[in-house]
Amino acid sequence: MCKQPMTQEPTPKVDWLSSLRHEARMLVRELDAAPGARRLFEGRILQEDYAHYLVQTYQYVRWSTQFLTESGERMKREGRHTALADLLLQKSAEENGHEKWLLADLKNLGWTAERVEHAPVCSAVRAYVEWNRFTTLSGVPTAFLGTAYVLEYLSVERAPASVDRLIAESGIPNIHKAVTFLRGHGAADGDHVAELELVLRALTSPEEQAALLLSARTTRALFPSFFRDS
Repeated sequence: MCKQPMTQEPTPKVDWLSSLRHEARMLVRELDAAPGARRLFEGRILQEDYAHYLVQTYQYVRWSTQFLTESGERMKREGRHTALADLLLQKSAEENGHEKWLLADLKNLGWTAERVEHAPVCSAVRAYVEWNRFTTLSGVPTAFLGTAYVLEYLSVERAPASVDRLIAESGIPNIHKAVTFLRGHGAADGDHVAELELVLRALTSPEEQAALLLSARTTRALFPSFFRDS
């Protein structure tokens, strides 16, 4: 008796945006488990460790406007996705000047701008900057939106509560004047995440989807090392 060939059930197609959300959720989960980040979220971070976090954040945020602008302009030159190019340029305008928030926060912790500029930059931040520089100038320019997505998701999930706990629990002098960056991002990024998802739904190129996911994973791998764990 001949057996009928077995039919294989079709593998359900995974929504790539679900994969992007997964990267963002995993970044939050991994930071919750990392001692340095957890102390920030719980408001128990020491002043020197909080200053370290702000300095490292300054060293990558200072490039955000340039990367967003160059990515958007390159996409327009190459005739890629007008809506996404416009979103990159819009986000560039939104990010403009956020490095000044960090300098102001650090000033209120006793750091001069010169001291910030000459502070060591950790290897994870250097890798983050060079990775995003590569995708902006030579790789898939849409990729920076993967980086932006996971960081904005993180801000929504942890920044507002972190501000409240730092002010209530940390005991850091002038802390209420040194949370401008966290407060600003926590307030704005909820709308940004929803807006970004809406526009990204129109992205159908597997190459570009993969590039966004890779940038999200790269950010997830590097970001926990922006904090001091000791």
